[in-house]
Order: sequence, then C-alpha cells, then structure tokens
Amino acid sequence: MNTVTTTHVPLSALKTRNSGSSRNDGEGSVQVHLDPSLKLGTAKVFAVYGKGGIGKSTTSSNLSVAFSKLGKRVLQIGCDPKHDSTFTLTKCLVPTVIDILETVDFHSEELRTEDFVFPGYNGVMCVEAGGPPAGTGCGGYVVGQTVKLLKEHHLLEDTDVVIFDVLGDVVCGGFAAPLQHADRALIVTANDFDSIFAMNRIVAAIQAKSKNYKVRLGGVIANRSAATDQIDRFNERVGLKTMAQFRDLDVIRRSRLKKSTLFEMDDSPEVLEVQQEYMRLAASLWAGTDPLIAEPMKDRDIFDLLGFD
Repeated sequence: MNTVTTTHVPLSALKTRNSGSSRNDGEGSVQVHLDPSLKLGTAKVFAVYGKGGIGKSTTSSNLSVAFSKLGKRVLQIGCDPKHDSTFTLTKCLVPTVIDILETVDFHSEELRTEDFVFPGYNGVMCVEAGGPPAGTGCGGYVVGQTVKLLKEHHLLEDTDVVIFDVLGDVVCGGFAAPLQHADRALIVTANDFDSIFAMNRIVAAIQAKSKNYKVRLGGVIANRSAATDQIDRFNERVGLKTMAQFRDLDVIRRSRLKKSTLFEMDDSPEVLEVQQEYMRLAASLWAGTDPLIAEPMKDRDIFDLLGFD
C-alpha cells in the first residue's frame, strides 16, 4: 500500500475569517467563511457526516460507485487529515491537496490535474483534501483551497455528483465548511447512544448553516445495524427519516481489508443485498429528496429518550 508523508503547512496559509464577516452562521458563530464565488456548478453535492469510525468512508465510496453505475460522473472529496476516504477506490493512500500545494509553495497555477485528482474504481474521481497539522490551523481553509483548485482546473463543469466525506463528528467551523457547498447533508449512524448523540450535534450544525446556505438535511443512513429501534425513536422525535439500512456484515469489514469497494467483492447473496441497497439509495438521491426540517434535542433529553423501558 503506497503512502505519502504528511507535510507541514505554513501557519500563514491557514488564516481564517471570523464572525465579523458579512455572512454569519448563527448566534455566536466563529465559523470559517469560504469565498462565496466558489460555486460547484450544476453538480448535486452531498456531505456525509457521522460519528468517528461509524463507516462514513465506506458509505461514501460505495455510494460514489453506485452513482457511477447509474452513468453519473462522480467526484469524491475526502476531508480528513488521515486521507483514507478514497483508498478502496484507488487502492492506495493518495497525496493530499495540501501535500501537493506545499511542493509548489502554494502556487496552484503550477499544478496539473493529475497531480491531485486520482482515478478510482469505475471512473470515480478521487481527491483527498488533507488537513493542517494537529492544533495549528483550520480544516475549513483546506476545504476552500480544494474547491478553488478544482474550479481553476475546470473539473466541476461536467461533474454530476460531488460527495464530501467529512471527518468524524467534529462540527467546528472548519469541518462544517463542506456544508457551505452541499445541497443535502447525509448522516451515517448506528443504532446506539453514542452515534445518535453525535448525530444530534450534526443536526444542530446543519441547522445553523441552513440559515445562510442552501444545504438541507437529506436523511439518515443506518450502518452496522440489524435493528433501527433507537434511530427510529430519535428520528420521530426530531423530524428525520432513514433512507437506507446496512447490517453489520463481515463482508463489509473484509472489503476494507481487501482495499476494495463492495461492488468488487464476490456475488454472494449478502454482497448483492448491500449493492442493491446502495443502488437504491443512489437512485433516490439522484431523483431528489425533500429537505427535512429537524429540531435538535438537548443532551439530557437524548439521554432520557434512548434506551429500553
């Protein structure tokens, strides 16, 4: 498996703007504001969120393949410093945008498309945004620089679907930045307290962003869950709905170890089941989903809501 050494980004390149901007994100917000001219064209844009380790990259990569099998031109953007969102598509850890930019002293005009966009399975285009060194900067800058670079190289003009795969359940301004580009936010969760608690915080972040941006909640993807009783209870309370459900199957774990998407695994009944669910989800998202208006709960209320009677 190929790897690259993470480089150190100059702190001067990681400055962000504060809530004094003309576009605020809600009361008390100090979130990163991206250049409003950086639009993603006509592509349908989805941002995938969820608790750390819940399976967002697995979900994003297989959803990307499902869209590609519908004949769509797909771009997946990993927004995590460990840059492993796309490795099941590319079969390696590709260099990040920040790694590549530093090699040319942040002179993006010196880069070629193939320097930072890598081909993945079934034609999915793969980009890893990367991130600043721990404790030294904001991920929002990284997302902004990635989108800017894609625009400069005209890579978004013919793209049908863009999927942002976003770091963990961090909902600070930096990692909420993809919400400023997305049409729909999708939340991956399991049928347990910790995942749903994180989902509630993400709902609050999306609610804040939706005041000034077009992003809206698309729905919930239940992952590693044979049952959905706790998810259903939360959804009913806040106004969400589950769009797809994936059971905790060993073939999903094995697909990651084989550095493959589930569409490259054997054609056993359980694999076909998962593939069909991804295809159904992709078709539903492409057809368009009604925006969901959800109201996040107080922490103690979630504690009281979930569990067994």
